[in-house]
Amino acid sequence: MDFGFVSAIVPDLSLEEVLSYAAQQGFDCVELMCWPVGKAERRYAGVTHLDVTNFTASDADRVKALVAKYGVKISALGYYPNPLAADKAERETYTDHIRKVIAAAAMIDVGVMNTFIGRDPLKTIDDQWPLFEETWKPIIAFAEQQNVRVGIENCPMLFSYDEWPGGKNLATSPEVWRRMFASIPGAHFGLNFDPSHLIWQQIDYVRCIHEFGTRFVHVHLKDEKILPDMIYERGVMGVKWHAPKIPGLGSVEWGRFFSALTDVRYKGAVCIEVEDKAFEDSLESRKHAIQQSKRYLEPFLR
Repeated sequence: MDFGFVSAIVPDLSLEEVLSYAAQQGFDCVELMCWPVGKAERRYAGVTHLDVTNFTASDADRVKALVAKYGVKISALGYYPNPLAADKAERETYTDHIRKVIAAAAMIDVGVMNTFIGRDPLKTIDDQWPLFEETWKPIIAFAEQQNVRVGIENCPMLFSYDEWPGGKNLATSPEVWRRMFASIPGAHFGLNFDPSHLIWQQIDYVRCIHEFGTRFVHVHLKDEKILPDMIYERGVMGVKWHAPKIPGLGSVEWGRFFSALTDVRYKGAVCIEVEDKAFEDSLESRKHAIQQSKRYLEPFLR
């Protein structure tokens, strides 16, 4: 497995600085964020380490030259909006950019683009399934033409009251994943798997790996901590009763996790994703989170 990190946590750094830092720390790869340049919609969004808006062949050559210079692979290009938002114009803005990210991935010989399915949080899954098929079948057909696999992260996007009650991403559970892959069965449609989101949903992430591991195109390494006092105050129907942590500081059993990945012969990228508020006060603190996560996880990988 190629071991890396997600670039969203270091928005302060340029593309070259990200690759240089990854090389200095001994990482194999980096997932690069490709949001349109502009204001962030939420925490960890709006980060642009690769601007694909008007991406040209010369841009692609520059990126490939940097990859060769530092010896660090790009594991995937990432962009995580809500392509099933209620507003049609908003949806089209997101899906147009998803296609640009897919095209750029093909141009720099990166075979994976990571994103969300999206969801209108006020509608049931069944009610928006026709829109899912209308939206995603053409996107995956385009990705297949570009020979780029799309990895859908299994994050419910249910962390704040504007995302309540259903969250802003359909792809949250085995039942939905089976339905997704029955609808779009091709090999260019898969999962960017993150065990942390399954902790608070009380879904067995090891069982998920055994059932869906052949559909993994990318993996995020993030932990999750349950906050019992907040469950007491709000119950599981509320929000903010769990918190993302760096690996080793939450409830994921990483030995079982990596054992399952090896069971299913997963050979792709595994990238540390830092969304831990305890490490957000400075660039140095966020770098420390990456480095501490690397030290903790290396025994499972090296």
